[in-house]
Amino acid sequence: MQYPTIEDAIGRTPLVVLQRIGAADNAKRGNVILGKLEGNNPAGSVKDRPALSMIKRAEERGEIKPGDTLIEATSGNTGIALAMAAAIRGYRMVLIMPEDLSIERAQTMKAFGAELLLTPKSGGMEYARDLAENMQREGKGRVLDQFANADNPRVHYETTGPELWDQTGGRITHFVSAMGTTGTITGVSRYLKEKNAEVRIVGAQPNEGSRIPGIRKWPQEYLPKIYDPTTVDELVYVSQDEAEEMCRRLAREEGIFAGISAAGACWVALQIAQQVENATIVFVVCDRGDRYLSTGVFPA
Repeated sequence: MQYPTIEDAIGRTPLVVLQRIGAADNAKRGNVILGKLEGNNPAGSVKDRPALSMIKRAEERGEIKPGDTLIEATSGNTGIALAMAAAIRGYRMVLIMPEDLSIERAQTMKAFGAELLLTPKSGGMEYARDLAENMQREGKGRVLDQFANADNPRVHYETTGPELWDQTGGRITHFVSAMGTTGTITGVSRYLKEKNAEVRIVGAQPNEGSRIPGIRKWPQEYLPKIYDPTTVDELVYVSQDEAEEMCRRLAREEGIFAGISAAGACWVALQIAQQVENATIVFVVCDRGDRYLSTGVFPA
């Protein structure tokens, strides 16, 4: 008998309906809002999918082999997922992360055996990405580059999109995703649009002055190369306060312990629900709330 490995636990995550938040209005309008629980992946986020995909596809092309050093700039979830995937497949993992991101993320990366380089808060992810590229040029390792690697959206086209279509019985009308690396929204959009061109794809982004871990509006020169703007029908901006309040509401009213960017996507889904009827709206619960405890978003 061949038993499954931890790799086999990635994907096929549950899709659950919101039962209380917005319930009265949704019932009146005939809408359903569903959350895709990507925090159920073994390393705790939607990034488990592209992390393993990027490593396995690079191995298949002969670009890397176990024992090599991998380098990646990350705001957290991709780093955790890559640390897990590197541990599974036998790589040294060096992760570069701005110093102001949550302590839980850094501790989790180290638990998987990754080495962590912290960069100045003032430089943001742009500085971290530049440093990763410089290290690769100096021969210190291979950058997988989640921002430009086609194996990132590819795995969402191959897995996340089909799962959503099957789980909703093809009834999905709107897909909402927080936009960071943009791999999720790009890959899922390509699949869903092939199945039904009328499915509306909505990206959640932070409004001016808001800092929401996991989502952001990139300067043009740092816009992820994998991002295809034609795959996104609409961008909706959410404030930090709105996302954090929704984070607390999801835990208290729905029992969904989600991260702040996931809550931002939920807030956007609720805004959409107020404008449409007979819709099936899916948002990505991209990670779990336990990696945000030190941020103060949840009351002590």
